[in-house]
Amino acid sequence: MPWLLLALALLQAPSPASLDARVHKLIAASGAEVAVVMRTLDGTRELLIDPDRKFHAASTMKVPIMIELFRQAEAGTLRLDEALPIRNEFHSIVDGSVYQLGVGDDSDAQVYAQIGKSMTLRDLCEAMITVSSNFAANLLIERVGAANVRTTVTRLGADGMLVLRGVEDQKAFDKGMNNETTARALGVLMLKIAQGQAVSAKADAEMAAILKRQTFHDAIPAGLPAGTIVGHKTGNITKIHHDAAIVYGPRPYVLVVLVRGIQDQKVSGPLIASISREVWDDIER
Repeated sequence: MPWLLLALALLQAPSPASLDARVHKLIAASGAEVAVVMRTLDGTRELLIDPDRKFHAASTMKVPIMIELFRQAEAGTLRLDEALPIRNEFHSIVDGSVYQLGVGDDSDAQVYAQIGKSMTLRDLCEAMITVSSNFAANLLIERVGAANVRTTVTRLGADGMLVLRGVEDQKAFDKGMNNETTARALGVLMLKIAQGQAVSAKADAEMAAILKRQTFHDAIPAGLPAGTIVGHKTGNITKIHHDAAIVYGPRPYVLVVLVRGIQDQKVSGPLIASISREVWDDIER
């Protein structure tokens, strides 16, 4: 009988490889160091691949800066709509010496156009996250304090994220004093925002909305079906390409992929997108 033949065929068919095995295969083929953390918001599914390996945080360190900014606003120690003077003058954590940022090394020129004027903390946060402005990040980290960012990160249980300084502090870089993260730590921060537990339900909803306005979409979003809502933050420097996302699918989840060792982002981007696609397919199967 046809139905019996079909049943026998299904029984004899090889089982599909697990999500863990499929993602490990992609990583092995890439030759890169890759860490992956995925967790559904309902807490029923999880994927952990090298979750505690340390990576240069690149621009993913802007996520905890945003959280601390909103925490201080919630506490009343600052206002998101207060104006901050725009000065291209920052201080090395090594000796306090002054350094400046160059517009040619940044991802956005709009904040530089405001030098000598002022911008609100809210607008600076928008630039820091959506277009990954380093200038905005440095202004905000000096405003809220790196030590306060670290305290908040610890309170949220994301100790693998270490925020020491702003961007382009060459003296600190030369001494190996860099911002670091693990996939687990970044995943904790994104999960807290997604669940309304980073600052407050209202503040976290505002932060999630900013993440949804991200303008770089070559990594995690590229592996998702068209139209999928995703809030995320990327991070890129030489041989480093990260993406951390809240994916608002039928079964929402947080996904973090950290990559080290691929020079060309036209290669690392598709790798992250491939991992993203495997995760989506597995969860929504």
